[in-house]
Amino acid sequence: MIPEIGHFALILCLALSIVQGVLPLVGAAKGNRALMAVARPAAIANAFFGTVAIGSLAYSFYISDFTVLNVANNSNTLLPWFYKVAATWGSHEGSILFWAVTLSWWGAAVACCARRLPAEMVARVTAVLGFVGMGFLLFMLLTSNPFVRLFPAPLEGGDLNPLLQDPGMVFHPPLLYLGYVGFAVPFAFAIAALISGRLDAAWARWMRPWTTAAWVLLTLGISLGSYWSYYELGWGGWWFWDPVENSSFMPWLTGTALIHSLAVTEKRGCFRVWTVLLAILTFSLSLLGTFLVRSGVLTSVHAFATDPERGLFILAFLIIVIGTSFLLFAWRAPTVGLGGNFSLISRESMLLVNNVLLVVAMGAVLLGTLYPLFLDALNAGKISVGPPYFDAVFGPLMLPCVLLMGVGPLARWKDTDLVDLMKRVAWCFIAAIVAGAGIPLLMGEFGHWVFLGCASATFVFFAVIETFRQQIRNGQGNVLARLFKLPRAFWGMQLAHIGVAVFIIGVALVKGYQAERDVRMYPGETVTVAGYTFTFNGVQTVPGPNYTADRGDFTLTYEGRELQHLYPEKRKYFSSANSMPMTEAAIRHSLTGDVYVSLGTPTADGGWVVRAYSKPYVTWIWWGTIIMSIGGLWAASDRRYRRRKTKKGEEGKIGE
Repeated sequence: MIPEIGHFALILCLALSIVQGVLPLVGAAKGNRALMAVARPAAIANAFFGTVAIGSLAYSFYISDFTVLNVANNSNTLLPWFYKVAATWGSHEGSILFWAVTLSWWGAAVACCARRLPAEMVARVTAVLGFVGMGFLLFMLLTSNPFVRLFPAPLEGGDLNPLLQDPGMVFHPPLLYLGYVGFAVPFAFAIAALISGRLDAAWARWMRPWTTAAWVLLTLGISLGSYWSYYELGWGGWWFWDPVENSSFMPWLTGTALIHSLAVTEKRGCFRVWTVLLAILTFSLSLLGTFLVRSGVLTSVHAFATDPERGLFILAFLIIVIGTSFLLFAWRAPTVGLGGNFSLISRESMLLVNNVLLVVAMGAVLLGTLYPLFLDALNAGKISVGPPYFDAVFGPLMLPCVLLMGVGPLARWKDTDLVDLMKRVAWCFIAAIVAGAGIPLLMGEFGHWVFLGCASATFVFFAVIETFRQQIRNGQGNVLARLFKLPRAFWGMQLAHIGVAVFIIGVALVKGYQAERDVRMYPGETVTVAGYTFTFNGVQTVPGPNYTADRGDFTLTYEGRELQHLYPEKRKYFSSANSMPMTEAAIRHSLTGDVYVSLGTPTADGGWVVRAYSKPYVTWIWWGTIIMSIGGLWAASDRRYRRRKTKKGEEGKIGE
């Protein structure tokens, strides 16, 4: 009965999506407030029944209802309950359902939180979200129904992929999808602006918190996925330029550009066309990522729930949405206008260059991801594009981007005196050079790439200090009063920039000074890595809830002082169709880095292949992303984003 309730709820969602997409749009075109008023209840009802649908599927997984084909294929009775619930979005059908439901949640959030916005804008935004949701619901009901019954039901189900049986599965996909799908909201705002002819500072201010919220969630999702692969796979890597990793990273790059472009549009009325284009491009990349991951065209350790045949439907939907959006953009963009003028040396110009660099970097990642697919489709051979290409192309593009991140906030809007700007930046640059040279020397070995990374990161940090100094000097009252008067958006921006600096230092130091050893060890033997000594005490078999594990015991010492015992595992799952044992690394975390050990394969003579790593300051990578996210949330909470009324003359029509 529960699966039928979920299926019926999906049908109701489809009907509500049609209502949400058509009636408010017609009402906005005709000025009919009654039809426009349908937008809010339709969006809320859509989210309610979508929640009922995914709740029904989650409950079916929880009780191991093997009469549901999706449950029978992806779960079993031995699976811990929280992994049963997480298996809801671990299959192809469940992941598409979660995508559609997440979109309905965003639509309901806009309907509930945008009450101060003009009714016409809310109607058009929710209508666009309704049309997008309609496509995914049709896809589910026609080709990927998650509630298909199986009779007779098997006594036992299959298994969730062992790689997914990790706490990361509970949080990583939901955060990633919330970010992915969240960019549908700025996309809807962009389409609504093109339809209505309203693209002004008020529009940009309405759009900014939604864009920032989606960016924050995507940042956390990517970061958690990076950490998950770091400890789960046993190879100690935090990023490998995997095609699926790239699929989430590309909209993050353009989303970052969009946030900065919106700031200029709100403040100065510039970049209108560019802002709309970035909003469309970012969501298009989210849809492209969904297609690449779910279609099966990519081979990746991250691609679990794929289906090449049904991927054609997603491709068709992708072409329709992206094609229609860009056609509308091409039709309406010439009437937008360029906005305010600015000089070559100004904050606007620096933000524009920064945006262009981010988009070019996205293009480089897109090329490296899709080029092998094009060659394969043309029967021109099979190639793989790996880290050497991405490191060689991406790094040089990001270096000037990081430098502009520090200089940009110090420049004035519209026009900046170059000499004055250089005076304010000079001490930051000198201090960064000293710090950039000092950090690798303190680490015991000078490296050019480490120097560049540390110098650019510390430059951003010193530039943040200088930015605060300028703000305090120009304010009124005592120092604390001036600080508290600064808007949340300013604080959030500076905190996000500090997060980027922390991230860069982590990347530079771990890439420059990590050490690793792959050795064959027998009980009683030791291996030393970067001053850390691992003593292998042996392996014992231990039971798990749905697996057995060979658990290693290592004593970790540093300069003769025992630090702790580490217990890496090699797990064999009972019900898994994949007989390959899974690696669970043991890690000692600290502020200055990680010490990492994992078991490889046993040898015929009773030994084990062991991987031991020293990862200095690797945790700064993820702490940096957390600081970025906190900064984004702080900026999104600025109260001016919740105001409807603006200064006289702020609002206007396209072309004014």
